[in-house]
Amino acid sequence: MNLDLFSAFIIGLLGSGHCIAMCGGITTMLTSALPSTNKYQEQQIATNGQSVSVNTSNKTTLVIFYNFGRIASYSFIGGIVGFTGSIAAKNIGMPLAGLRMFSAIFVILLGLYLGQWLMWLNRIEALGKKLWQHISPLASWAIPVDSPIKALSLGAIWGWLPCGLVYSTLTWALASGDILTGASIMLFFGLGTLPALLTLSIGFSSIKNTLVSPVLRKATALVLISFGIYSFILAYKQMF
Repeated sequence: MNLDLFSAFIIGLLGSGHCIAMCGGITTMLTSALPSTNKYQEQQIATNGQSVSVNTSNKTTLVIFYNFGRIASYSFIGGIVGFTGSIAAKNIGMPLAGLRMFSAIFVILLGLYLGQWLMWLNRIEALGKKLWQHISPLASWAIPVDSPIKALSLGAIWGWLPCGLVYSTLTWALASGDILTGASIMLFFGLGTLPALLTLSIGFSSIKNTLVSPVLRKATALVLISFGIYSFILAYKQMF
């Protein structure tokens, strides 16, 4: 596997606790801890004051379609950013090693952000909120979530949610300088976030509590900071 793809997967995996905080609510809404009685029995899920009738046999389908839409959005944005990086490299003369140094700095900032030691990424998220204000109203079409196509649409919209974890990985896609590689990096990042959100949807609260524990969050932060420093050194040597 390409090192960039593997790194993106690991970032998504290590950032699972943050993913639960950002996307866990909507995933829980899709399943709402449905009891495992007769698979044809219908239950009620409350969404924005509305009741949605959901067959227990469909809950896994809804979660899969939601996550497929979310990861598809990540890949689409990654392709756009990777294409932007290629333009910067070809037309402006920006060296890819310089972009890699830039992305490494963002990984370090991500580690500091997850460890809650330096919250500069909040400022980046604030910029993304302006775009989110225009995109989020589209979610009203998908509410109530009572079909796979609505779950897919909601996931695709939710993929644009302002998130420091996503933005940091997008700099990695930018540094790839290629539309397909950029899309692939975000695809693997999304796959890395998948285990945590699927675990949450199944209802393993004990695992959820472990993923969001302060100890694991701090350990994750230190790993990402170390990885960012290592990546910065490699990019620096390539550039100079």
